[in-house]
Amino acid sequence: MLYELTFLIKEESELKNIKDLIVSNSGQIKKEESWGEKTLSFPIKKNRTAKFYNYFIEMEKKNVTEIRKKLNFSENLLRFLLLISES
Repeated sequence: MLYELTFLIKEESELKNIKDLIVSNSGQIKKEESWGEKTLSFPIKKNRTAKFYNYFIEMEKKNVTEIRKKLNFSENLLRFLLLISES
């Protein structure tokens, strides 16, 4: 099943952790997009700027819950949205 993961991070080093998490849960990153660093409308975890990324991920439905749990505990990940993708 194809999923779309959009997320905001503080540091580039967090990208490796997110990719490792996806691969360790039998997922494959089909497409990566960097939307650059942007100024936030309001501070998130005391940050005024964040780096925006968008991944299209193929994985089994049973692994999505585990990925969401682990993403919630990441300190350098400011926000994320994981949706089923139509494309």
